[in-house]
Amino acid sequence: MTAARSSYQSLLSLASAAGCMGIEVRNDLEGELFDGLTPLAAAEFAQAASLQILALAEVPAFNDLSERAMTMAAKLAKTAAECGAAGISLIPRNDGLDTAKKTRVNNLEQTLIKLASMLEQRKLLGFIEPLGFEQSSLRYKSEVVDVIQRLGLDARFKLIHDTFHHHLAGEQNYFPAHTGIVHISGVTDKSLSVQQMRDEHRVLIDQFDRLNNIEQISALQSGGYAGPVSFEAFSPRVHTLKKPQAALLESCDYLASSMTTAVI
Repeated sequence: MTAARSSYQSLLSLASAAGCMGIEVRNDLEGELFDGLTPLAAAEFAQAASLQILALAEVPAFNDLSERAMTMAAKLAKTAAECGAAGISLIPRNDGLDTAKKTRVNNLEQTLIKLASMLEQRKLLGFIEPLGFEQSSLRYKSEVVDVIQRLGLDARFKLIHDTFHHHLAGEQNYFPAHTGIVHISGVTDKSLSVQQMRDEHRVLIDQFDRLNNIEQISALQSGGYAGPVSFEAFSPRVHTLKKPQAALLESCDYLASSMTTAVI
């Protein structure tokens, strides 16, 4: 998402130049996934750039118990397996419906049971990203972990710890052992309350960050997390940067200099 207007080849070049170990590829941007390349060809280009395809995103409203969600998950899982991705991203319903605790937990349980066999068959992970917005049907990582453990599906589903959504949800606990990917972005606008923060406010991280990214990443790594840390800046200000590589490297340098453990 940080390079939302880049072609697949440009994304690979940017990630490689920035010293990244992998990329996430989205299906909700303009154009075809991989710009129309076959999954196998996309995998070969990534391998040539010494990059992993970490995840394909996304299945939106994955927990709404619809046939649409299951069909979309099956299609994305097939593509993920063909391109060698580690897994697919699962994004909860975010329209203000199904927010009562009993309903959201029940919906999550039913959905994970259905998805587990599909992911197992293709040897993929399901990366679940709770959204901190008040209208989200799945705000808290703690609820996801409880359901995963109760169903015995720890090996098939992992969390996406998104620093923006962690801040919005006001969640205090971290789950490094259950985390598969970390998404990072910053909010610098001082005029916004937490309740007013939206995706379009998410920029690259610098010294004016209000989301405590440094503290969040440090807490996860101190708890044993050693996986990928992926930029997810939604702001059009980032998407229209004239020199995205320079801006990305500047943010990486800031993060690395502010932490005892460098960001991947």
